[in-house]
Amino acid sequence: MGAVVAGFVTIVSIIGLGVLLAHLKILDVSAQLMLTRLTFYVAGPALMVTVLGGTDVSRLFSANLLASISGVVLSAAIYVCLARLRWRRSAGDTVIGAFASCYVNAGNLGLPIAAYVLRDASQVVPMLITQLVLLQPLGLAVLDVISRSGEPEPPRGRRWLIRLGQPVSNPLLIGSLIGLLLSVLNVELPAPVHDPLALVGGMAVPAMLLAYGVSLRTGPLPGAGEPAGQIAVIVLLKLVVQPLTAYLLARYVLGLQSVELLAVTVVAALPTAQNVFTFAVRYGQGEVLARDAIFVTTLGSVPVLLFIAGVLG
Repeated sequence: MGAVVAGFVTIVSIIGLGVLLAHLKILDVSAQLMLTRLTFYVAGPALMVTVLGGTDVSRLFSANLLASISGVVLSAAIYVCLARLRWRRSAGDTVIGAFASCYVNAGNLGLPIAAYVLRDASQVVPMLITQLVLLQPLGLAVLDVISRSGEPEPPRGRRWLIRLGQPVSNPLLIGSLIGLLLSVLNVELPAPVHDPLALVGGMAVPAMLLAYGVSLRTGPLPGAGEPAGQIAVIVLLKLVVQPLTAYLLARYVLGLQSVELLAVTVVAALPTAQNVFTFAVRYGQGEVLARDAIFVTTLGSVPVLLFIAGVLG
């Protein structure tokens, strides 16, 4: 329990620092954009290389992965249907909202919780891989297409090659693929290569949190920029539907018990990741939606995680 609370205290402290720096005019909207771009193009890919490079990819084919995918797919599918058919959100907002509904904070919150609560940091790997290899590439591919929609069309002969190459040109995906390749080949980077990457990658999480804090101070107050009902639906999908789906499949279909069942459920109940805000700012889509969803799910996930740990722990 204490580790869960400590993880949230760390996150809130850094976000609060971002709010303070923005209030003191030390950081502004341009600094927020710079931090976001630094994370997206440099620190984030470096982090993916070092984290996934040291991951046992055999966990990719575990029962935990199937449970993780089930929660992600159901929450995202429900949101996409509501956003497009009922609320008439744009394609970009729909992608960001779908991310907010199922993209968990598996890095800066999931890893410490897995290490200190579940006593095994690798328990978060199935969800991390689900997001990096399935959810993120699909969502960012759509955002890439949207961001280029106003550009002149290339010659027809090259058009399909450009479309296929758009997702692969994403720096976060490139870092993820390199990390997975290193893990599959069991290649350990030499210290002169690994250490600088680890140092740069260490900037990713605090930079994301600081940028998020700046947005809280410089933008509309959370709850004032998006319809409360739509944010409530995202919170329900993220903190109830996703972990409940993962739990039911893990227990009654895959037969997971004890620590494995607890791990799948806890990881699925983590709040929306700050990465979603980074994506929103990078592509100029659904920024307020991402910010509000992260804020509310982060607060709401505290009692949810404590409840799950108390019942299944």
